[in-house]
Amino acid sequence: MIKVDANNEKLIDELNLVVKLFYSTQDIEELDIVFSINQVVDGENIHTECSSSLDDFCVNRDDKIRNHRFPDRFTKRYAKLALFEILQNQFPDKILPWGSLTGIRPTKLFYELIKEFGGDLSKASTELLETFKVTRPKVELVKEIIKNQKNIMKNDNLVDLYINIPFCPSKCYYCSFISAPIDKCREQLDPYLMALIKEIDATRDLILRKNYIVKSIYIGGGTPTILSAEQLDLLLSHISYSVNEFTVECGRPDTITKEKLDVLAKHNVTRISINPQTFCNKTLKEIGRNHNANDILEAYKLALNYNFVINMDLIAGLGSEKLITFKKSLNKAIEFAPDNITVHTLSVKRGSELKIDGGETSTELEVQKMIEYSYPALIKAGYKPYYMYKQKNMLGNLENIGYFRSNPSIFNIDSMEEFASIIACGANAISKRYYSLDNKIERFANLKNINEYINRIDEMIDKKNSLFK
Repeated sequence: MIKVDANNEKLIDELNLVVKLFYSTQDIEELDIVFSINQVVDGENIHTECSSSLDDFCVNRDDKIRNHRFPDRFTKRYAKLALFEILQNQFPDKILPWGSLTGIRPTKLFYELIKEFGGDLSKASTELLETFKVTRPKVELVKEIIKNQKNIMKNDNLVDLYINIPFCPSKCYYCSFISAPIDKCREQLDPYLMALIKEIDATRDLILRKNYIVKSIYIGGGTPTILSAEQLDLLLSHISYSVNEFTVECGRPDTITKEKLDVLAKHNVTRISINPQTFCNKTLKEIGRNHNANDILEAYKLALNYNFVINMDLIAGLGSEKLITFKKSLNKAIEFAPDNITVHTLSVKRGSELKIDGGETSTELEVQKMIEYSYPALIKAGYKPYYMYKQKNMLGNLENIGYFRSNPSIFNIDSMEEFASIIACGANAISKRYYSLDNKIERFANLKNINEYINRIDEMIDKKNSLFK
């Protein structure tokens, strides 16, 4: 078994992520290799030694803590870089687009580097290239995204409101969320809605008490439009904030009706998602979706009768799809011309049917070709990248990118870059309190289990009040 030894045990989980960049899960279980990391901190100086039982190659680094308020950030950074260098020596031909980065927010790291280098964008870019070994195309992508985020307002008095509906028409094979297929939990829907409304009402009191200003609202899941038009109307009647961006994820086209869209328009929803994931009917069936490509077209045509900003999600790597199939899906989405298109890379998540049952995915090489095709195709069609994040166990260690034509999503930027506090309601919803002066975030996660959430809703409300006291 591949093992990482470190004199600072707090680093081991992060170091194991670096190992996974180079070795498969099967390799990690079957091979017998030990990586040893010893790190000594002396004032602002950090000395890191790293070696492998596989060969005699060793790495010695001497670095400095550039920001004394966050010393742990730098001990972790330099330990990971030393281990990455050892592994890179063992795999000289392996090219990783994101280099040594294992975190989910490369753009947030770039913002931090800009601050460390006194606002010098060039030095921050060089650091990504030369120290973190990020490839030049990905560095340019990060810079382009940050340029497209420049008008986002940041203020500790501004908050985003998130509401979670953890129910879906069916469970997709790649999904590890708590979202429950509606046929197995329909009896929970009304009690859940009542508990959720109680939390939303309590959250309104919190927002008034703290004099917060809600800048965006996002209702996600799950599939919020699994609710009936009457249930949606009831839910939305408890949400009354004057915002420029109010998103409801419609997601599955088979849940979208004129009656539901009428309700969304009535309550001033401004943005919706209609998520094909793919336009290939064979793949849609394989991944557990209850709709076909024509259903997507019909739902989209219906939504065009309203003044919604529309987002479409696609996923690179589904089933055994090849580049040609993904191209057709992306080109079809571009032909529809929604304001936003989000291109995800498939992540093989623990707890998903894909992981448990060993389901089929595209090869890493094929996925890389899909992502490499999507960027220039979308740029040519007039789209610009505005937010990006990574997930663990993504095929090819690639990324998810949101593109826009004229309306970037404030909520997506805030949640990915952690620019603002998020007050979240619903099972498994995570509230974040952001302190800009200290660049600090405190979190509180509601209970995942739907019955537990319903039965302990008062506890959830009290704990969230404590977070924002």
